[in-house]
Amino acid sequence: AEVESDILRRVRTLLRELDGHHPACQSDRGMLRWTLHKKIDQNPSNSSILVQILVKELERAERGDFRHYIIPLLHTLMYALIKAPCISDELCSRVYDFCKKLLTLPKPFCTIGLDYAIRLKMERTAPGMLYQRMVISEQSLKSDPYPYQEKIFIFADPELLSEAICNALVTDTEAAQLSQSPRACMCYVIIHAMQAALGERCDIGGLKKSLQEMPTSDVEQWFQQVVEAVECAGQEGNTDRDQHAARLEKIYHAVLTSLFPPGDASSGGLQGTPLPNPNISFHLWTEDDQLWKELVLFIRPLSQSCEPNCLSQDLDNFEIQDIISDCECCKQTRFSVLSTDSGIERDLPAAAEEHFAPCSAETEQSRLQRKGGIKKKLSPLESVAFLQAGSNGAGAKPPVKSPKRSGNPPEPVAPLQKLHTARIVLLGDDRILGRLAQAYHSLRKRETRRVFLTPRLNLQFYYIPVLMGQPNTLAVADNIVTDQEELCEVAGYLGRADPWYESNINTLCHMIPKLATMPSSPSKHLVTDLFITDVIAYYVRMGIQPVCFQVYAVKIFFNDPAQEPAEDVFLTELRMQVQESISHRELSMIKKKTTLDGPGIDLTVTYRKAVVSDRVKELAMSLRSTGLVMKAIPADEAEDLVCLNVNITEIVRINNLSGRSFSAVANRLKTRNITIRSTEQRPFTVCLDKDSRRTYRNVISMEVSPCLEPSYCLQKTRTMKFSLHETEDVGLVKYMPKSLLLPINTFAGIIQ
Repeated sequence: AEVESDILRRVRTLLRELDGHHPACQSDRGMLRWTLHKKIDQNPSNSSILVQILVKELERAERGDFRHYIIPLLHTLMYALIKAPCISDELCSRVYDFCKKLLTLPKPFCTIGLDYAIRLKMERTAPGMLYQRMVISEQSLKSDPYPYQEKIFIFADPELLSEAICNALVTDTEAAQLSQSPRACMCYVIIHAMQAALGERCDIGGLKKSLQEMPTSDVEQWFQQVVEAVECAGQEGNTDRDQHAARLEKIYHAVLTSLFPPGDASSGGLQGTPLPNPNISFHLWTEDDQLWKELVLFIRPLSQSCEPNCLSQDLDNFEIQDIISDCECCKQTRFSVLSTDSGIERDLPAAAEEHFAPCSAETEQSRLQRKGGIKKKLSPLESVAFLQAGSNGAGAKPPVKSPKRSGNPPEPVAPLQKLHTARIVLLGDDRILGRLAQAYHSLRKRETRRVFLTPRLNLQFYYIPVLMGQPNTLAVADNIVTDQEELCEVAGYLGRADPWYESNINTLCHMIPKLATMPSSPSKHLVTDLFITDVIAYYVRMGIQPVCFQVYAVKIFFNDPAQEPAEDVFLTELRMQVQESISHRELSMIKKKTTLDGPGIDLTVTYRKAVVSDRVKELAMSLRSTGLVMKAIPADEAEDLVCLNVNITEIVRINNLSGRSFSAVANRLKTRNITIRSTEQRPFTVCLDKDSRRTYRNVISMEVSPCLEPSYCLQKTRTMKFSLHETEDVGLVKYMPKSLLLPINTFAGIIQ
């Protein structure tokens, strides 16, 4: 009763924080969920008590219409259930029934309820299946029944975070990987599956001793048998829970008696099995195409024979070629056939030389001559052969042979399976999200030219806001951003849309820098090594609902006609300011103009007004302005995400008896497409996503519109070749996503 009362008090405190009643100690903010799960990890036998309490609170929240409690409680329950050593079928059935009730509610409740109901149905049939799948995929353990792999990539911009923070994160992620090995993870899976199915009948001490004594090859053999048994039971709907337990019990006794003679099994009660930290790699984002390179190497690692010091050069030289089949009947990308002929005469085999023996003088002169040359040895990433080799793994389609040469009809192509999941975690403020939008747009363009990652990789994005104690000096010097809240608009929006994200993730904004700068002590290592890594792992494991942000494209024209227009994208903000003149002649002309018309420059603004009916309404206006700001992130989560809020600082001239004066008026408009031009050819500056490194100068005109999905643009171009007079989308284009959206995962998505 005392334990149950303590757990209930902790759960109620967690719910009060969701209502805005923060704990008296501010350092406890964001740590309530973590401390609750850690308390259960210290005494795993209390897992059933926690699940029981959480089910009661869920049912109470549903009856009392406290819907904002449901998703946080459900995530907390499922995380405890996955880590629990053994949960009774009756308790699992109760959670399963509640998840089915959520199907009558609107999104995201029905979406999350359906996902968890499917998982719980398998867990009831094959206890321990959720834990097993999580460990296998996160640790990339080889398993034919479940061949999925996951990896977490943490990206941080070294110019936005201090060296101390970066070093602390590198140390923590490396330390998290040292304490676990493939052998240890396989033992965890075996022990957890046995205990989940057999309960207190399982002799954990004897099982651990047997696994420790046997060689790694035997551990791997038993691991494969356990995985096969659990996967078969979970996928077969007619398998009974008792039948599954009986099958695992046979394996259990075989493991116990493989090294030691059979004896009386002594059970020491339920014991917890650690859930290993996921595979995490930390990256300082220093190159524009670094994200794409890491994803390619995740799908197809370089061979061990490749020299480490050549890795960077190989990646720099490698470029996916534009090889797209234009066949209208199939519309599918195919691999090019790699020729092994170097084109050099001396490289020809003897048989080839005899074959090309001259028959006559005309033949000798008419055939192509082979010139002497040097055969270049290509690096592993320089040719398409690298990607072709990467396609020969599991889930890859076989090489396509020409039916004309073989004389046989082509074999049907097996669909590719997405066996890899890359979870990209961004640390920083809105500026690193702007870089992510750039990298994501570049990646989609590459995939349009030559599909490689898309059919093989499941790509998930996560965002953890991190702010330094003081504003970035570079930003302050340029007068771009001085308010720290302005630098985390996306995090603020996600926190308003998802209270669980606000409670668990937004609280890390200042906590990570604080922990990184703490003096070295045993208490510091206890907190940082567990807390930061655990919260990141919890976020990527349970954050399954994306919030999609529209990426905007901007085309920039310069005052120099010889300079090519620049094309870029932004996610959060575009800021335009009048550029200070350098020339003395320009300065004198501006002073005269300012005296007559006021400060700023004359602009012509053409835009499409955003209306509820989505009808196109073109408007144009001329005004004098000192600058403008386009915000893509709305202040309210109920507003449309695909809309720009433009704030123009307009200069209005006022004539009165005392003379002429000027006042600044805020002119606000909502649009999705807008064009701005300087009518007097005076340049202005454009800064994207609050990042002074992405500032364009000497700009006289710009066009802003929602960024289109590159694959849509390609298919649209192909369709237009055959339907020149069609203005609307026809054929396959109608069913393709038109806009490029950047999905960032949260725990609930947007709760209306």
